[in-house]
Amino acid sequence: MAVFFSLKDQVAIVTGGGSGIGLTVATRFTEAGATVVIADLNDCCEVAESLGCDSYTVDVSNREAMQGMVDHVVSKFGAIDVLINNAGVFAGYKTLVDTPPEDFLHCYRVNVLGVTNGIAVAAPHMTTGGRIVNMASLAGVTGCVDLASYGASKHAVVGITKTAALELGARGIRVNCICPASVNTPMAHEPGGELLLEWEEVMSPLGRICEPEEVAAMVHFLATQDCGFVNGQALTIDGGLSVGVNDRARRALAVSGGMYDE
Repeated sequence: MAVFFSLKDQVAIVTGGGSGIGLTVATRFTEAGATVVIADLNDCCEVAESLGCDSYTVDVSNREAMQGMVDHVVSKFGAIDVLINNAGVFAGYKTLVDTPPEDFLHCYRVNVLGVTNGIAVAAPHMTTGGRIVNMASLAGVTGCVDLASYGASKHAVVGITKTAALELGARGIRVNCICPASVNTPMAHEPGGELLLEWEEVMSPLGRICEPEEVAAMVHFLATQDCGFVNGQALTIDGGLSVGVNDRARRALAVSGGMYDE
């Protein structure tokens, strides 16, 4: 009997895998049979060992450091089948006018260069059937107040994903990205984010924010051979937040004296 969504005998790299969504992805991949390498800026040897994973400390914004990480993986395991470009940073909640250039550069270095570096150094070692999944955001396909630097970097990730899908498709390598709304991780609970979380809970038809396990499930799907014709896509995971105004949100707007006042 066929085993669906298996990652048995697959070598997968998960950047930013030491915590949050990345750790949840690494855990799920291990359970699915993959050989997982957690690549993180922080030393996560203990976390990796507890999962039965390998680990490598690396700054994803540094191309040479990323090349060293990939060389280590190929030398130790012989191949790279799956790359999850998950490492990311957030520069806080600020209006566009109040966002200093340093915030844009910080988000660009990690969120954008981290993805391009990962693809550039890993793709040459992938054979036909390789899979790359980049972590974007709902803020990468819509506008979002007070998230200028983060949102701009995630829009770039979506664009990079589409370009990479076109360029690598001829080699049988699929590239997709995931665009979640707020996910219940420490990053979502940064100071100043309370109103955004409250707004998402009201605006989402499901009445809550996303859990990391739900994002990991989509990453898992895209990382398997079972969806071999999904390529170049930016897949939104937002509980229906972006499709329209639900009744609960309509009533909340009415109470506040908004456009749906009854």
